Amino acid sequence: MSQYSLTLPAPGQAAGRSRRLLEVLGAVSIAATFVFLVLTQPTDITNGLASVSTLVALGGFLLGAILLIIGVLPTLPTSTLVLIPVALVLNIALGQIMGSTGLPFYFDAIGTVLIAVLAGPAAGAATGALSSVVWSFINPTVLPFAAGAALIGFLAGLAARTGLFRRFYLAPVAGFVTGILAGVVSAPIAAFVFGGTSGAGTGAIVSAFRAMGDTLLAAITKQALISDPMDKAIVFTIVALLVYALPRRTALQFAFVRRFNVLAGKKRSNPDT
Repeated sequence: MSQYSLTLPAPGQAAGRSRRLLEVLGAVSIAATFVFLVLTQPTDITNGLASVSTLVALGGFLLGAILLIIGVLPTLPTSTLVLIPVALVLNIALGQIMGSTGLPFYFDAIGTVLIAVLAGPAAGAATGALSSVVWSFINPTVLPFAAGAALIGFLAGLAARTGLFRRFYLAPVAGFVTGILAGVVSAPIAAFVFGGTSGAGTGAIVSAFRAMGDTLLAAITKQALISDPMDKAIVFTIVALLVYALPRRTALQFAFVRRFNVLAGKKRSNPDT
């Protein structure tokens, strides 16, 4: 008689796979919503909830953020759950202030990057997307940029995981590279959805490139490649200063910091934590 052995995955492994699946589904929802906006190029997105395009974008980005949060929730300490709303407020407040200055900077991702460095790529992506969703109830024009905001959070968490925050001078480098990628992602939204309209500072740069004969998309992309890398380099530097100012005990409350030895001097006590 044949003998069969059935090996079931350990509960921890099954839970880990479920979390990863939720994170992937969340990322797919955000990416699909971004593609929808680029392909349909809705002009009524600033009409708020009266617009079908706004409802689709709001639903897609919100679903993606919720799936990401559910996926990463079991690994987050209570302190992170308290910190995420603070990060949202920080993003929105600084974004509103910078939008009224006329400077070609945003500073609307400091909270996102902070969460990403402390809690990882998925938490950072969720915070970025949620910031845009919540902010859109005040300023509908930011909603289509939720995919770029999520990308910034994901890349910041990836930079932290790979040790780029262990050396202070590498943080702005990671921010600069993140800004390049985020700028490339945001350019089609600015060009196709909003026709290049933007803040006073960035709008002036776009107008200058247009005057030189560039197409709208080319002008916006060049503007993004000037403003975004510098903005994110500054943001990553500010976040590095903030996380290194935290007491060691506070930093080690975050499993992500312990597991990947994110910060110099913040040694992990248990590699399986």
